[in-house]
Amino acid sequence: MTRVLERARRLGQRIGLQHEIARARAASPWLFLALVAAIVLAGLGLAGNVTGEGRSINVVVALAGLLGLHLLTLLVWLAGLVLPIGSINLSLGWLWLALTARVAGGRHGQAPLLLGAATRLLARARLLPWVLGFVSHAIWSLSFAVVLAALLFALAFRSYTLTWETTILDPAFFVRLVELLGRVPGWMGFPVPDAQTVLDPRAAAAGGQRDWALWLTGCIVAYGLLPRIFFALLCALVWKRRRSALAPDLSQPYYRRLLARFDALAPRQIVDVDPGSAQHDSPAALAPGETTDMLLAIGFELPDELHWPPPELDEASTRALRVDGSAAARREALDLSMQLRPRRLLVACHAAASPDRGTERFLRELASHSGECRLWLLGNTASPDARSRWHAWLSATGLSRFEAIASPVAAWHAST
Repeated sequence: MTRVLERARRLGQRIGLQHEIARARAASPWLFLALVAAIVLAGLGLAGNVTGEGRSINVVVALAGLLGLHLLTLLVWLAGLVLPIGSINLSLGWLWLALTARVAGGRHGQAPLLLGAATRLLARARLLPWVLGFVSHAIWSLSFAVVLAALLFALAFRSYTLTWETTILDPAFFVRLVELLGRVPGWMGFPVPDAQTVLDPRAAAAGGQRDWALWLTGCIVAYGLLPRIFFALLCALVWKRRRSALAPDLSQPYYRRLLARFDALAPRQIVDVDPGSAQHDSPAALAPGETTDMLLAIGFELPDELHWPPPELDEASTRALRVDGSAAARREALDLSMQLRPRRLLVACHAAASPDRGTERFLRELASHSGECRLWLLGNTASPDARSRWHAWLSATGLSRFEAIASPVAAWHAST
């Protein structure tokens, strides 16, 4: 998982996505506040000059102006949770996301592609309506908080006459309406105007006007601010519980091919290890009187580009042999070691290769017919990790008699 994410991060840097993401992060808070300001100005404007110069407020029009668009968008969002009606594009969350992408990437940048990829990813994890809903609810919540502050400030320090007007509706309709809308605010302690105050609001005393003002404020809190706060918290809870679904599904064919490429590029490890076998003791060396004054130099499974034997091993007391790894070549080398019984044994291996049990058995049998043993790790392109792997393997397999040497000169002097 870490390698997949790191690859995505580096690809993003290469094509400039990181720069546009940084611009989006810088612009998103300001666009959020701009949408809040737009909602506040629109709400106060539709409310009928609540904070303006007019001293008469139609409470029904004010309430409809402050809560109408909010209730409509809330119902659309709730319907979009269960019905595929495309309500996401109508939300403030989508508007904020689209504006952020436009500001970050311009008309021809990568931000629109990021926007599409992000929405598809969120939709696949069933998080898209909840993430955009959280943004929308947060914008509405902050907007209602600002509207309430402005409304309370205006009602606290200016004198307004709150009333209602109608041409075709019966006054009893407004009595019933005020009573129904005032039930939830009444549970929270807000006063509800009585029938006499509703029927003749202009003749109501100062206490009646105060009840009208607090009833209007309570309706905004009960039907505007609190629902938005509740749904914002609900969206945050859903995000917290489902965000693990955003992790890449490594079982998909694309990621399986990607992981296979990572494994192919990874440093090779020791293969064909038998974890259940006990560690063998280091093979005993022949006594000095049982050996001949010979140097047996064997190039074991070397690639074709590595010349064997090297010039520094060209002397009369040296016998050089190249073993390609076949059973016949190994048998020939073992027979030669049994015949010569060399006092010095030098086995050259490709440092970038991976030792296995076949290599272990071959070195163990050679060591039992020799005196001093050296392992020459050839290959200038081998990494330090590859050479360290050989050292660790010699110790783990009990072949401590073989001293791994990287330098040909050191190997030659070590065997003389």
